[in-house]
Amino acid sequence: GKPINQAVILEIAKRFPIQVGGGIRTYQDGQSYLKNGVKRLIFGTSALLEPQLLQRFNPKKIIVSLDLKDGQPAINGWTETVSQLPKFKRIILTDISRDGTLQGPNLELIKKFLDAGTSVIASGGISSEQDLQDLSALGISEAIIGKALYENRISLQRNTLAKRIIPCMDIDNGRVVKGTFFQNLRDAGDPVELAQYYSQCGADELVFLDITATVEKRKTLIQLAQQVAKAIDIPFTVGGGIQSLEDIDALLAAGADKVSIGSAAIKNPKLIQAASRKFGAQCLVISLDCSQTPDGDYQLYINGGRTPTGLDARSFAKSMELLGAGELLLNSLDKDGTKNGYDLNLIRQISQAVNLPIIASSGAGQKSDFLQAFSAGAAATLAATLFHYKQLSIPDLKSYLQSNNITIRPCNI
Repeated sequence: GKPINQAVILEIAKRFPIQVGGGIRTYQDGQSYLKNGVKRLIFGTSALLEPQLLQRFNPKKIIVSLDLKDGQPAINGWTETVSQLPKFKRIILTDISRDGTLQGPNLELIKKFLDAGTSVIASGGISSEQDLQDLSALGISEAIIGKALYENRISLQRNTLAKRIIPCMDIDNGRVVKGTFFQNLRDAGDPVELAQYYSQCGADELVFLDITATVEKRKTLIQLAQQVAKAIDIPFTVGGGIQSLEDIDALLAAGADKVSIGSAAIKNPKLIQAASRKFGAQCLVISLDCSQTPDGDYQLYINGGRTPTGLDARSFAKSMELLGAGELLLNSLDKDGTKNGYDLNLIRQISQAVNLPIIASSGAGQKSDFLQAFSAGAAATLAATLFHYKQLSIPDLKSYLQSNNITIRPCNI
C-alpha cells in the first residue's frame, strides 16, 4: 500500500522509459511518478477496490494488472482474492500459478480473454523463444518477461527489437500540412482526427512537428498535445520551437511522451544535457535536418531547413549522444517529399557513428523503401505523404515487412 521504492525507481526513470506498478493507492502517488518521467502506471489492487481512482488519470497513462489465482483476481500482494472479475479493455494478465515457474504461459486462459474482446499483455511462466512465438500466434504483441531473462533463457539483442512505423504530422497554424523540400505546403487534415485514425490502424508512434514555430518565434501548441493525449493510446512526440526546460516540462505535462528538439540543440547544446538530467534521455529526440555536401558528408541546417550551419552531421550526432539524447530523427532535406526513397547513405553514416536508435525520415515512396531503411540501420521509419493521402496503409506495410523477416508489431485490428 506504499510506494516504498519510489526513490530508486525515479533514478531508473531518468535513464530508461519505464512503467511502474505496486502500492499506488493515491492520485498524488501516481502523479509523482508521471511528473518524474515514468511512462505508465500499473494498477492492480486499486483497480479492483477503488476503480474511481483510475478515472482521474489520462487513460493512456495507465493499465490494469489482473493477477489470477485459481481463476479469481488476487489483491494486496496476492495475499487475498476477490470474487468479482471485472471487464477491462486492456490488461496485463498474469496466471499466478505460472509466475516464476518457467513452465510456459497459460495460453488457454489468455485465449479466453482475447475471445471476450480484451487486449492482453501476457505475463507469467514465459521461458523460451517458442513461448513468445506461441503468444504471437494468438495475436499477442507484448509480453512481460522476468526470470527467463535473469537465467539467460531468452536473449534480447538490439537487432531483435521490433521496428517502428511512425506517421509524421507537420503542423502549420493548427492544421496538418505537407509539401516538398519543406515548401509548397498543402493541407492534409485535422491533427487530432488523423492521430485517432493512425492510432486505430496500427501506427507504433506519432510525431507532431510545428514546422514554422522556430522561424516565427512561436511555442508549440500545448493545447494540441493535450487534445492528442486524450484521443490516442500510443506514444507521441511533439516538436517545434522548443527552447527551454520550461517548454519541455509543459509539453510532457500536457501528455506528450517525447519532445523533438532541432534548432535549439544546435544553438544551445547544454539544453540537451540539462534536459536529459532532469527528464531522462528516453524523452529526448534530437531532430537533425541534413543535406549532403559534394564530398559525401552531411551538413546540418536549422530554422526549418532554411539556414546552413556548417556543422558535420556525424560529429554533431556523437556530441548529442554524449550529452544525453535518447534518439535521433534524421530528416533528409534532399529527399523530403520526393518519394524517391530514404537517404540510405545518411542512415548508415549516422547509425554507425552512434549507439542511439535512428528514426529515418524523408523520401518514402513505396513499401520497399521502408525495408531498405531498416536494413540500413534505422530503428524506426517516419513517413507523411504516403499515409496522409492513403497511398499506403499501415496494415499492408506491416504485413509486407513481416513477410521480409522484419520484426514488427502486428496491427491487431
